[in-house]
Parts: sequence; C-alpha cells; structure tokens
Amino acid sequence: MTADPLPPGARVALPCHFGEWLQGRIGPAGPVGLVTLLPAVTGLAGQRRAGALAACRFGQGAGLIPLPRLRRFLNDLGLPPKGRYLLKPRFVPGSGTGMSTASLLAVARLAGYAGPRGCLVRACLRAEGASDPLMLDHPDRHLWASRQGEVLMGLPPPPRAELLVGFWGPPERTRAEDCDYADISDLVSDWSNAPGLAGCAALASESARRCQARRGPASDPTADLARALGALGFARSHSGPARALIFAPGSVPPEGPQILRAAGYTGVERLATAT
Repeated sequence: MTADPLPPGARVALPCHFGEWLQGRIGPAGPVGLVTLLPAVTGLAGQRRAGALAACRFGQGAGLIPLPRLRRFLNDLGLPPKGRYLLKPRFVPGSGTGMSTASLLAVARLAGYAGPRGCLVRACLRAEGASDPLMLDHPDRHLWASRQGEVLMGLPPPPRAELLVGFWGPPERTRAEDCDYADISDLVSDWSNAPGLAGCAALASESARRCQARRGPASDPTADLARALGALGFARSHSGPARALIFAPGSVPPEGPQILRAAGYTGVERLATAT
C-alpha cells in the first residue's frame, strides 16, 4: 500500500545510531546480531523535489544512493521511479552511524510508502545487504539480525547515558558477506537481565574488546581513553570508525573532547542516548 508522495519541498528527519552496544555472532555459527546504540539526535534530513529520479546530498553533487539501487528500491516498494531526493546526512556514510539505512527510509517516506514494515525491511536489505534497525519503533530495544532483517528477541530499554563520541580511522562500508565476528551470546544473555548503566557499559566494553581482538585495529586507543577519563565503559561501531565513551548523566569531564581530539579522533561531540 502506498500513499501520495509528500509535496515538493517537504522534509523528513530520520534517526541514526552511533555504533553498537553489542554486535557479534549469536552462537559460534549463528547469525550476526546487534543491539544498536541510539543517540538523541536527527541522523539525516531528506527533501523531495520534482524532476528526474536522483538522490543527492544537500549542497553536493555526489550521489548518496546509486541511481540503479534507488530505482530498484522504489520498484520493490511499488513506488513510481521519479522525483529528486535531496539527502543531508549528519555523519559521513560508512562511519558506522546508519546513514545508508536512514537514506533509504527517507526516500520511502518522501515517496509516500505506507505499506507493511516487513516489505520495507526486505527492500532495505536488498538494497544494502545488511541493514540497521532504524525502521523499528524502538531500534535499541531489540536484538537485530542485520543480515536477515529480523528481530531475534526483544530487550529491555538501554539506560540513560551521556556519550563522548568521535571517529577513529577512515570510513568503512559494511560488507554483508562479512560475518567474521566474535560470539556474544553470553553478553546478550546478561544484557537481557537489564543490568543498569554500569553493567550495560561493561558489556558494551567487552563486545568492543572482542571485536578489536578479532577485527582490529590493534592501535585503537578507546579503551585507554575511557579508563583515563573515568568513563563507565565504551562502545564502537563493529565495522566502522564510530567510537563512544559511556558516562553517567552529568559526569562527562569538560576536558574530554580536547583529549579525544589530541588523540586523533575526528568529529568529537557530546551526545546522550535516546532512551
């Protein structure tokens, strides 16, 4: 089912994520599952204009969604292949913040999609290969199988936290065929018991350590910086450069941003979790 496209000039705002609280195999040979880290910010703004089919970044000529992929995505949703979609991502695509999924969801909303969520998930998965759960009502309250587009189980909401975030290293696009992740089934079990902020931060840190041990980079200083700044723990994108130090509300040290920048992080800012 579709509705009429939003009128030319209409805008939409989509959420993003900032890495994952947890990500890895659910069992040694199980699917790749994740618990997304959702900040309380808009991740991507979108606008639709009349004209030939295209998806470009605001103020830039570079396409955000390749035209063949955009055409197929609209076709998969039963939407007409027309309109110029102008997309403004808050973060660089490939940074581990969900810009690819947010872009597709913005296009679907602007084009008037009003059908079943399952169809939207399948279309995103076909377009990306691995998709973030940003189309769900509460993306961070699920164990999400990113390669299958399925909710594996519901989870309690993450606790309120303040985050000191930045990027360590260059952008890195997620490859759907890459399933070389550590087993985190024990961490998911502990997470499901709602261990509180300190417990969640410890579980996120362990997931990040397992990822670093298996996937690198070996030189990542995030753990040392979290310890030096008195953070409860740290989280990361398990396939990109996004990093987050986790603090209790009101406890981010004022010198924290400067210390991260001096250590080579880019895009440093303070955020808070969405729940």
